[in-house]
Amino acid sequence: MKFTLSWLKEHLETDATLDEICTRLTEIGLEVEEVDDKAAFKPFVIARVVSAEKHPQADRLKVLMVDTGSGAPVQVVCGAPNARAGLVGAFAAPGTYVPGIDVTLAVGNIRGVESRGMMCSEKEMQISDNHEGIIDLPDDAPVGQSYAAYAHLDDPVIEINLTPNRPDCTSIHGIARDLAASGLGTLKTRAAPSFAVEGETPVKLTLDLDDPKLCPGFSLRLVRGVRNGPSPRWMQQRLLAIGLRPINALVDITNYMTFDQGRPMHVFDAAKVTGNLTVRRAREGETVLALDQREYKLGPNNVVISDEDGIESIGGIMGGEHSGCDENTVDVLIESALWDPMNIAKSGRSLGIITDARYRFERGVDPEYMVPGLERTTELVLELCGGMAARAEVVGYKGHEPKVVDFPYSEVKRLTGLEVSTEESNAILARLGFTVSGSGERVSVAVPSWRPDVDGKADLVEEVMRIHGVDNIKPAPLESHAAVNGRILTTLQIRTRAAKRALASRGMLEAVTWSFIPEDQAKLFGGGSPALRLANPIAAEMSDMRPSLLPGLLTAAQRNADKGYGDVAIFEVSGTYENDRPDGQRRVAGGIRRGTASLAGGGRMWSNAVKGGGKPVDVFDAKADALAVMEACGLPMGNIQIEQGGPEWYHPGRSGTIKMGPKVVLGYFGEFHPLTLEALDVSGALCGFEVYLDAMAEPKKKATRTKPALELSPFQAVKRDFAFVVDKTVESGAIIKAATGADRKLVTGVNVFDIFEGASVGEGKKSVAIEVQIQPVERTLTDEDFEALTQKIVASVAKFTGGVLRS
Repeated sequence: MKFTLSWLKEHLETDATLDEICTRLTEIGLEVEEVDDKAAFKPFVIARVVSAEKHPQADRLKVLMVDTGSGAPVQVVCGAPNARAGLVGAFAAPGTYVPGIDVTLAVGNIRGVESRGMMCSEKEMQISDNHEGIIDLPDDAPVGQSYAAYAHLDDPVIEINLTPNRPDCTSIHGIARDLAASGLGTLKTRAAPSFAVEGETPVKLTLDLDDPKLCPGFSLRLVRGVRNGPSPRWMQQRLLAIGLRPINALVDITNYMTFDQGRPMHVFDAAKVTGNLTVRRAREGETVLALDQREYKLGPNNVVISDEDGIESIGGIMGGEHSGCDENTVDVLIESALWDPMNIAKSGRSLGIITDARYRFERGVDPEYMVPGLERTTELVLELCGGMAARAEVVGYKGHEPKVVDFPYSEVKRLTGLEVSTEESNAILARLGFTVSGSGERVSVAVPSWRPDVDGKADLVEEVMRIHGVDNIKPAPLESHAAVNGRILTTLQIRTRAAKRALASRGMLEAVTWSFIPEDQAKLFGGGSPALRLANPIAAEMSDMRPSLLPGLLTAAQRNADKGYGDVAIFEVSGTYENDRPDGQRRVAGGIRRGTASLAGGGRMWSNAVKGGGKPVDVFDAKADALAVMEACGLPMGNIQIEQGGPEWYHPGRSGTIKMGPKVVLGYFGEFHPLTLEALDVSGALCGFEVYLDAMAEPKKKATRTKPALELSPFQAVKRDFAFVVDKTVESGAIIKAATGADRKLVTGVNVFDIFEGASVGEGKKSVAIEVQIQPVERTLTDEDFEALTQKIVASVAKFTGGVLRS
């Protein structure tokens, strides 16, 4: 939100300096983002042309001698057709930056004649687009004085970073009201508009809507006999200062009202309107050529204003080109209406239109100013364009019912820690326009019509706090408790952080990808249901909520590869979506590795082969990453089971499913199916994983946080090797599980160290060699003990896998 200092002071009676105003704005929550003090215009001075002679080498150039009021005349070469002796204009000396043409002047030589400056046009001074000639000032303009001060170009421009919950400050009047409430001056009140009216507005209006909230009110007035020329200089300068281009008086008045009062207005050329006007929903496929010269295709979700020939305006967003006002406009219809904020926001986003009107209507405008806004606009039209106003037509508006909030004064202390007296709280609320009724420690507060953001007592506390002064809140340490504080983070939050640390320590970089993905990608990874399709996506390729983190990570890796960074290892810990219910959102840790980006390191094979790096990533890299996440989250790794195969987007023979028990799926890992990579337009050696953090069981609560004493066996551990012949379909994990379960007290570890297939072990068979670590606890084991344990291990493997000892 931009405004000039002089514009603000038209609403605020104050002697405060620019710095004081900016400081106070930030203190009351209207953060000043930038201040343009117009220092760029300070070097320009008023100068008089003493003589104007024809350039000896050019027919269209003149050599001027210019009196700048600071000594001897200065020679300037000028090509302006209106350059003449006696002209008074704006002069820029060498070294001056000219903003209108983005050039810093230097002493020049033009066709053999030295030029020591420039006589400026309005375009070069950013006053207008006119560059047909240089600025021509009255003869009594003070030579040698600052041109910026003379032409009011030195008016500072303030820009505030307005939060979405402050629609009342989308107007300069609203900003002045806040400053006055803070004690920095007095709010000026303008006399109510007064003008003669004659006759009725012949154009009638009908609200043809199934939902009255879409247009709660509409007012319209005809003004006959206007002269629509350029707006006055003061209005043009203000609009230019805030970045708006002056068009003509009628359009400039509506733009001026948008910023001055926060009341978007619209004007129709009455001669271009056929019959009466109707506010209705657009029909499917209807189009309108808007004022931005673009044609928009509309539908029933868009509210429009139409006449007998068709659509004339997209309600609350942008007018139509057909009924726009130009220099030939004689009769004008002035519109002031109310629109549903939610519908305006959805329509504006779906159509891709961003306007100052939409910005205000989607946040909420003051409903009680609909008719006064029409009156003020009419007054400006009559003042600047002449004409005769007809009586206004007001349709649909049923008045504003103020919200009443129950407000206990004690909430100020409870929520902010500030000691604010009852009297001061009442005074602050009153200055902001609230009406306080009742007495005692609890009162009723009526919310003004221009504050749709205020809903409850916490909002009132915020109003008191920001005007009383946020800087009055003294910093205080957190209260100390006698006992050690309990855990603050939830288990899921702790596991999220642990997963991120674990993956980062494995050389992976954290990525943040969109939660929205294309529909075809969503279907590729098990999603794409209508319930997860966005009704109003921010882009066509972001239509569905993601069912998996992998599409975003894979496409991100490919973008890196396309730019020359092929060895990529990235992860993300975030949400995925299985359905539109709360329990359908999962917390997932996912990651992918590409190229040679393994834990041992990427790069060419001979550069780090000693470390085991340089090889293309494979299923085992993904498996190690997934298990590292689970271990970091505190899962008992001995109870984890791994089964071959995974979802259809993984390679069927190079993927796995991680389970805790027969039913609880903790995640998947593996290399990706070639068809999946082809559909994503992704290539290269790729593997990945996803671990469901929310599927992990809550850890068992311990009676104490103290770790138990470390107990080490004094007896020597023993390792024994076994080789079992099993069917090829038997997984090594099943053999490990069977051997471990033979005697959980003595068997402390089982590892596979060899797998052999060949004719010597039989058709369809394989030999799996395991190393079993045996740790005596109570005594040294005898040969008989080892023999008994061996028999148990062999029997257990035979029972659960059908394996026999290899002879």
